[in-house]
Parts: sequence; structure tokens; C-alpha cells
Amino acid sequence: MTSSSLQPLAIGIDIGGTGTKFGIVDRSGNILFAGSISTRGHNEVDSFIDELYKSLYPLIQKAGGPGRIVGIGSGAPNGNFYTKTIEYAPNLPWKGIIPMGKLLENKFNLPVVLTNDANAAAIGEMMYGAAQGMKDFITITLGTGVGSGIVANGHLIYGHDGFAGELGHTIVIPNGRFHEGTEKYGSLESYASATGVRLTTLEMLEKSKEESLLRNIPPAQLDSKKVYEAAMKGDRLAKEIYEFTGKILGLALANFVMFSSPEAIILFGGLTKAGDLILKPTRENMEANLIKIFQNKIRILISHLKEADAAILGASALVWDMNMQEYSSPLKV
Repeated sequence: MTSSSLQPLAIGIDIGGTGTKFGIVDRSGNILFAGSISTRGHNEVDSFIDELYKSLYPLIQKAGGPGRIVGIGSGAPNGNFYTKTIEYAPNLPWKGIIPMGKLLENKFNLPVVLTNDANAAAIGEMMYGAAQGMKDFITITLGTGVGSGIVANGHLIYGHDGFAGELGHTIVIPNGRFHEGTEKYGSLESYASATGVRLTTLEMLEKSKEESLLRNIPPAQLDSKKVYEAAMKGDRLAKEIYEFTGKILGLALANFVMFSSPEAIILFGGLTKAGDLILKPTRENMEANLIKIFQNKIRILISHLKEADAAILGASALVWDMNMQEYSSPLKV
């Protein structure tokens, strides 16, 4: 057995509303073994833990046994770093406060670090991606929702209760669009997510008389991908949708910059595939809303992580980060 094969490994587990992905990862970010199970198929968390163990433990054995595993990192909706609990996650089948960290520790007999999925993505970006070498940056995930992670002075900001960094739920338009999940009005997520782009499309089609390829698509089938395809064919209304989305996202990013003065903002997720259609108006509107001391200093970058691997890498990176830094919790748990 070579010395490289004896290097310590970490497990990354990404718990999503539909499915849970997991993998065994080395310190360089190579996923040696990976798999997935259904999340939605388990009404009880105990049966979820049992299936996860049955699916993951054979991979641990293939990787050389539990002795090579440093720990388990898990990203989950509403995951609390301090308490290792998942709290009132609206898209998971288990309600209330779930002691996920303790359940995993008891089942696998390994140390566990847990946080929300967006925070895990930020640590993954710092460990393996576009933020390598940075101590101050913000990650923004533009997917079905808008997730975020804030790193300042080399530390991810968790706040006093473990829930800091919910930038997607900051209000960008007072009394604006209603968000069904939070029952609040005018949040960034309501506009700058794939869901938000769809809602903007429906609104613009209703208000505008302009001809558009999007009018040929049944409303139930309209999504951000269809908007992108229309924009690439030169559709003016589709381009206006991206301009509007970029205007709001740029305004929000300016506020975030003036909060933590990051070296860069790293964007990840499906909407970034639109490239300059959304990046150009976002950059322009961010700069337009920054005061002079921040202008032309902050880069907007696209994540270097492969979308298929990012969740597992982010979760596993929590383990290496836990071993490099000492966090002290203000909570008595």
C-alpha cells in the first residue's frame, strides 16, 4: 500500500429536500467514492439514518476502513453549526428540531460537523475552488433559491445562534414580491433565483405588449432555462428579464460589499450559466450603488467547482476546516 493511499479522508454528506448525496474525499478534493439515497422517501429520520449507513458504510470499507476517516461534514437546510441540529427546515420531511449531528455521530462513531448547505459551499470554495487563498469573500448560490456564505478574516460568519448569512432573505424591494416560504415581501430570493426569474417572466408577459418567443410557451412550462434559450435567440423581452434580475442582484451585492468588504463575490448555481446576460447588469448595478471607497475593488467570480460535485466537496471541506480552526460557541448546549 502506497503512502498516498494512507492519507486521511473525510466524508461529505449533502442533505437535500429530494435526495441526499455523499462521498469520501481526500484533502486535495478528489472524490474517491460517492453515492446517494432518497431523502423524501423517509418520513422518519431514523429510517433515513439507517439507509444512509447501509449505503455509506461499504464505501468506508472500500476506502480503507473507519480508521482513515477524520470525520463527517454535512450540509443541510437550516443546519446549525453550533448545535449540529437541523431546525424547522421547510423542504425536509422531518419537522421541528432534528439532532442530525448526534444521530450521525452515534451511528458512525465519528466526529460530525454540520452547517447549512450554503455555508458548506463557502468553505468548499475556500478549500477547493475560486476562493483559495482568500480570507474575505462571499458566496452566493443562484439556484431554486438564493443561498449565501460570508467569510471574513478567514472565518465563516455563523452569528450568535448559528444562522448568520441568510442574504437571500434580505429585503431588496420594500413591500415587493411575496415569498411563499417565508411569508415576507420583497426578498432577494423572490427576484434573483430561478424561481424569481420565472415570476418576473410571467409578470412581464402580462404587463408588456412586446412580441416574444416566450409567449409561445405554456405558463406552466416557463422556467429560467426557457428564458435563457429565448435570450440567446435575440428575444428582447428575455434580455429585459435578465437586465431586471441583474439590476436587483447588483443592488443587493452592493449592500453586501459595504457590510463586509470582501475581496470577491463568488456566484454559483444555474443562473450563472447565462453568463454576461446576467453578469453584465449585475456588475454595472453593483458598482453604481457602491460608495467610492469600494468601487472597482471587488471581483465577481464564477465558482470553479463542478456543480455535480460541489455539495459533497463543500460538506467534506467542513471536516478539514474544523481541524484547522478552533470555533468557540456562545451557546450553552
